[in-house]
Amino acid sequence: MTDRRFIIEMAQGTDLHGGDYTKAALRAVRAALQGSSLALLGGEGIDPAAMRVQVTVGVQDPNAVDRAAIAALLPAGRVTVDVIHGGLDHAGPRGGAPIVIATAAVEAFLPDHPGGWRAAT
Repeated sequence: MTDRRFIIEMAQGTDLHGGDYTKAALRAVRAALQGSSLALLGGEGIDPAAMRVQVTVGVQDPNAVDRAAIAALLPAGRVTVDVIHGGLDHAGPRGGAPIVIATAAVEAFLPDHPGGWRAAT
């Protein structure tokens, strides 16, 4: 059975002073989560554990991001976190740490259901 995406949310997050890629990534993922609703999971017979969640974060230094911290933000499902080269580093004030801008996409998938999925009413 194949998975069908039912949510995709994108957002950005920043660390203005510390040059912390994980902090910026966490803020981006939180912002994406705030823009989504999982009302469908309240329906009968839909187990939140059946949901697969794919998080993709873009930053200039992917190796500097704590993937486990990002996965811990997700409230349900089987989570995969990919951190790729992206985002933006902007010159910090007076030559200090860069302003780090992270971008994130959070996608949620459920197995295909023969009659389609419907949210509880």
